[in-house]
Amino acid sequence: MNLKKIIKKPIITEKFMNKTAQDCYAFKVDKKSTKNQIREAIEEKFKINVIKVRTIVVKGKTCLSGKRKKKVKLGDWKKAIIKIKKGQKIEGFGGEDGK
Repeated sequence: MNLKKIIKKPIITEKFMNKTAQDCYAFKVDKKSTKNQIREAIEEKFKINVIKVRTIVVKGKTCLSGKRKKKVKLGDWKKAIIKIKKGQKIEGFGGEDGK
């Protein structure tokens, strides 16, 4: 699998902004990627050392859509939570100071 296509986008929420002080970051990743592939892609893209990778498949929500309010299920996606080496940080996340 192409390492550039594994990381789709960072997850920037209040919960994960507070975790950046603990060197944890979250990313939306390709559903078929493995932990080792995610580790390699993060290390290559951001030039940091990854200590731990945790993954979870988030189930898609069911919502009403259209004029007749049909039930539509949004697609499932995969979230990766990574822990990096102490003292390093990923630029562009913002809120590294915990504010």
